[in-house]
Amino acid sequence: MQPVQAARGVHTVDQTDVSFANAIEKKLGQRKYNDWFHNKVTYTITTDAVVVGVGSDFLLSWMQREFLKPIAQIAQSVIGVGTEVRFKVDTRVAIDSESSATKSKESPSTQQETKSSLSSSDKDKNSSSKKQPPKNKGRRFANLATFVVGSGSELAVTAIQQVCESPGSQYNPLVLHGEVGLGKTHLLEGIYKRIRSTYPSLNVLFMTAEDFTNYFTSALRNHTLPSFRQRFRNIDVLLIDDIDFLNGKLKIQEEFLHTFKKLESHSRQIVLTANCHPRLMPKMSEELTTRFLSGMVCRVEPPDMETRLTIATQKATALGVTVAPEALEYVASRFRNNVRELEGAMNVLAAYATLTKKRVTLSAAKRVLADLQRDCTRIVKLNDVEEAVCEFFGVETSELKSPRRDRSISQPRMMAMFLARKLTGAAYSEIGNFFGGRNHSTVKSAEKKVLTWIDQSSELQIASYSWTAEDILEQLEQKLRAS
Repeated sequence: MQPVQAARGVHTVDQTDVSFANAIEKKLGQRKYNDWFHNKVTYTITTDAVVVGVGSDFLLSWMQREFLKPIAQIAQSVIGVGTEVRFKVDTRVAIDSESSATKSKESPSTQQETKSSLSSSDKDKNSSSKKQPPKNKGRRFANLATFVVGSGSELAVTAIQQVCESPGSQYNPLVLHGEVGLGKTHLLEGIYKRIRSTYPSLNVLFMTAEDFTNYFTSALRNHTLPSFRQRFRNIDVLLIDDIDFLNGKLKIQEEFLHTFKKLESHSRQIVLTANCHPRLMPKMSEELTTRFLSGMVCRVEPPDMETRLTIATQKATALGVTVAPEALEYVASRFRNNVRELEGAMNVLAAYATLTKKRVTLSAAKRVLADLQRDCTRIVKLNDVEEAVCEFFGVETSELKSPRRDRSISQPRMMAMFLARKLTGAAYSEIGNFFGGRNHSTVKSAEKKVLTWIDQSSELQIASYSWTAEDILEQLEQKLRAS
C-alpha cells in the first residue's frame, strides 16, 4: 500500500489533501482547527485510509478521543465510504514544533548573540588541538549490497529482493532461519534500509522480539495498551529479529498473533528471522507457527569455501591490509562455523599488520591465529549430545536412558548414539554405558539403523510434523558444532 501524499497541516499539494484540510476547518471551526491541526499534524492519505500524525503519545490519546468521529465523517465524504482513519505518533511533528517554539522565543538580539557565540566557539575548536570523542549516531543499518551471496543464501536473497521491490505483494510473511552468525540480521537490516530508500513514505519498523516483549510488558504495566496497539498495528512493514525469543511466552505470543493478523489482513509486509525452523519451536502456538509457514520460509546455510574466501578478501580490503592469497585461503578453510568467527580472524590479522607494518603471509597467519583457532574449536561431549537431542525431541534425559523401547524414546536414543559416535569419538562401550548401561552391540545396531534411515530418506515424526532423518541430524550437528 503506497501513500498518495503526505502533507503537513494545510501546507498541501494534492487536491485531495487540500479538500480534506478545508473540510476539517469547516467542520471544527477556525479557532479549534488552528489550536489542534494547523501546522500541528501531518496527513497521509491513501486510497482507503487517512493517517493523522501527531507529536506525542499524550496528544495521540487526546486527538483520538476528541476528533476521531468527526474526522471519520469527513473522510467518508471527501475520500469515500469505508475509508479508515488512524492516528499515530509522527516524530517530525514533535521536532518541528520544538524548533518553532524555540525560534519564536528568541529575540533578534538573542539570535545574533547566539550566532556570535557559535562563531567564537568554532574558532576555539579550530585553535584547540584536543580531539573530541565521536558522538553516538545511533544504530547503523547494514546494506544489502555488502552481503556476500553464496549457494546457501541465494534463495533467501532472491525472496528479499522481491519483498523490497513490492512490499506485501508476495512472500508474506518471509521467514529467514539459520544458525547464529550467518547474516540473518544483516539481511533484515538491509531490507529496512532498502525499503526506506525506495518507499520513504512507508512506515517501516525494525526491532527484535525482545524489544516487542519489553514494549508490551511496559504497556501492560502503565495501562497504555491502546497506544501500544495503535503503534504496532498501523505500520506498513514489520521486521522482527529473533522471533524464536517468543518461544514459551504465551501471553506475548497472543498479542503478537493479533498484531500479525491485523497487518496480514491489510497486506502489510512482515519479515521474521529465527535460529531454527518454525516447526522446531516446540513452545510456539500452533496458530502462529502455521501463519509463519503460510508465506515463504528460507534457510540461510553456512557459507561454502568459495563464499568464505570472498568474505575474507572483502574484509581485508575494508580493513586496508595486505594479506597473501594463501593466507586468505587458510583463514577461509579454518574458520567455517560462521561469518563472525571469520571476520574476527581477519580483525586479528589486521591488528598484526598494523603492529608490524608487514604483509600478512601464510606462516604469519598460522602463527597469529593459532590461539584463536584453538579457542574456536568445539569439543563435543556425550552430555552435549544428550542435551541437544532431548531438547530437539522434547524428551527427558531420564527417558533417554530408561529401558523404554517405544518409538518416541527409542528413535531419539538411536539418534543420540549415532551422533555421539560421530562427533565425540567415544568407544561403543562408553556410549552404551552412558545411555543407560547398554552394551556395545546395541550402539552398533543403533548406528546401522540410523544409516539405513539416511539411505532410504526415512521420515521421523516430531509432534505433528514429519522430518527426514538426514534433516534432523543436520540440524542437531550444526547446533552441537556451533554452540
